[in-house]
Amino acid sequence: MDAQKNVYREEAYELLATLEDALIELEQHPEDLGIVGRVFRAMHTIKGSGAMFGFDDIAAFTHTIETVYDLIRDGNLKVSQDLISLTLSSCDQIKAMLDASQGLVAASEERTRELAQAFVGYLPREEEPLDEGAAGPCRPEPQEEAPRPLTTFRIRFRPHRDLFANGTNPIPLLNELKALGESAIVCHMDDLPDLKAIDPEACYTSWDIILTTLSDINTIRDVFIFVEDSSEISIEPVDTLTPKDNDAEYKKMGEILLERGSVQKDDLDKALKTQKRLGEVLVEAGTLDKSEIRSALAEQEQVRSVRKKRAAAEETSSIRVPAARLDALVNLVGELVTVQARLTQFSARKSDPDLLGIAEEVERLSAELRDISMGIRMLPIGTTFAKFKRLVRDLTTSLGKDIDFEMEGEETELDKTVIDKLSDPLVHLIRNSIDHGIESPDARVAAGKLSQGTIKLSARHSGAHVLISIADDGNGLDVDAIRAKAVEKGIIPHEAALSEHEINELIFAPGFSTASTVTSVSGRGVGMDVVRSSIEGLNGTVEVRSARGKGTTITLKLPLTLAIIDGLLVNIANEAFVIPLGAVVECVELTDAERNHAHGRHLIKVREEIIPYIPLREVFGINGGTPSVDQVVITELGDKRVGFVVDKVIGQHQTVIKTMGGLLRDIEGVSGATILGDGAVALILDVYKLMQHVELMELNKYCGNKQVVLMDDLSGSS
Repeated sequence: MDAQKNVYREEAYELLATLEDALIELEQHPEDLGIVGRVFRAMHTIKGSGAMFGFDDIAAFTHTIETVYDLIRDGNLKVSQDLISLTLSSCDQIKAMLDASQGLVAASEERTRELAQAFVGYLPREEEPLDEGAAGPCRPEPQEEAPRPLTTFRIRFRPHRDLFANGTNPIPLLNELKALGESAIVCHMDDLPDLKAIDPEACYTSWDIILTTLSDINTIRDVFIFVEDSSEISIEPVDTLTPKDNDAEYKKMGEILLERGSVQKDDLDKALKTQKRLGEVLVEAGTLDKSEIRSALAEQEQVRSVRKKRAAAEETSSIRVPAARLDALVNLVGELVTVQARLTQFSARKSDPDLLGIAEEVERLSAELRDISMGIRMLPIGTTFAKFKRLVRDLTTSLGKDIDFEMEGEETELDKTVIDKLSDPLVHLIRNSIDHGIESPDARVAAGKLSQGTIKLSARHSGAHVLISIADDGNGLDVDAIRAKAVEKGIIPHEAALSEHEINELIFAPGFSTASTVTSVSGRGVGMDVVRSSIEGLNGTVEVRSARGKGTTITLKLPLTLAIIDGLLVNIANEAFVIPLGAVVECVELTDAERNHAHGRHLIKVREEIIPYIPLREVFGINGGTPSVDQVVITELGDKRVGFVVDKVIGQHQTVIKTMGGLLRDIEGVSGATILGDGAVALILDVYKLMQHVELMELNKYCGNKQVVLMDDLSGSS
């Protein structure tokens, strides 16, 4: 029973997340009964399963809420903002009850009674439950609507000759039919005359359409409503597939042709006595045209295909696995990748063809296993995005603002470990956009904007990274206020010469806030520095762009996974390093002539583009002779390109990320380590941190710490 209770809790938390999403959508579309049905079904499932597994308090509390939404489904009650707010508060209370069942803080019984009584106020007298503590229904449960069966229709569309003369184009009709479901369309051109006899305004073509759809026959007839008088139209259901039907077999071709009336029984019997295929015989005998055979084959294949897909879907299942087991699996796969690298290196030294073949096979299998195990950990980020609808709604109401919250790219997948650590930073950013970014409706109208502001949360893949953006169309960052506050707090000296972009970066300083008063939303200077440290802890970066009066966009760049990555293995003297392959653009050579041409500046010209580079040998203080020709690994950081000079590029390497020990965790420019095939340890470089470190070194060298300079200045622009 404990295991079953755990399953119920997991499902209930998921249902509550779905429920909150549906409630916020219902608030925007209160007349949509489809959304009301989603809310009702979620409540009904929480109540029914709760009563089954011993969560009687949740079942009793949810019963009255379910009854209220049943009244809305029947059209006896209207959706209101107060009712939505009350239901959202009830979702919070159900979460508290679920938490309490796991030994956490007990849910307030008084709060439960208050909410239940508030819902009772929406019920007519005869609908009020006789016993508030009873979990059972006060009237028979409504029957769930049975799912519609999939029906395959045979549609014959024979337009009259004058169809085109009436200004009708049949192609949009066929496209409209295709939009109703899965279809196969066969064109008949038997009536097409010789070229000399063709009337260009006449229609000589007809079509057979085999359509599998959830729509009924009336919906299909509606497609032809404007051509009924100028066409011969036949619509017949030929197969119905209920959810329990998994048989992929369908009628044989002879049965189909007889049913259509395309061939007589005697002709069919004669054809069956031959050894040739039925379609070939009928065509050779002149009984019917090839297009009729193609049409019958299309029907047969269509129905068989739909049945096979349904059978496969019925067999597909899923299981719930604790996250700890997935983590253990990924760790074991990481160890396997390390052993595979050792095997590959050993087989290369031995030059044994048989051993090399085994090593290649193990490498292929380990790569597939790695991809599958990492894919299991990948989740769509939309599950995290959906949580913020409630946050935006509550803050918008409390601050008296009108905000449209948009989401894009919810299907983008990201490692579960990254998603789990992403929620808090996104909460800070969205709260700041609502409080600091979006103006009040009156202020927006006075500025010539729409009274309703917009916050857009989006995600998209970019190589081995995911870019998450939070954009608002508010007032933008106040550069003067940020600079003044930074000077006041001693973050920068008064005489510091900063660009607008550099001033915007100051919002990430610890304790920084421009709010004049402390509120429940902001003002204590805690948040943006937490965002940056959290994202950098995930080996990601934060970039802010703002335009005064137009809005602010903050972009988070995160790695797809934190366990195993593809890296570029490089050597400096006898030391090995790994550069994340997702950041690498290309590798080029750096000769002594090119160094001399740059007059001592760390710049290289690559296809007419001047790119600054960082000599890693100097940064890490590695001694030893340098090669005559160095290699420059060009990386891309946001909209900048930076090179890293190494002695030798070894090649691509599957990199199992190992965290550094406590004594080495804070080393600048290193994000972790990995074990190579020969047992040696290679450091994984953090290219963004290395860039920052070199910037600081250049500042100390040239500016004496008196001003802040970004990488743009190192590229020769100042």
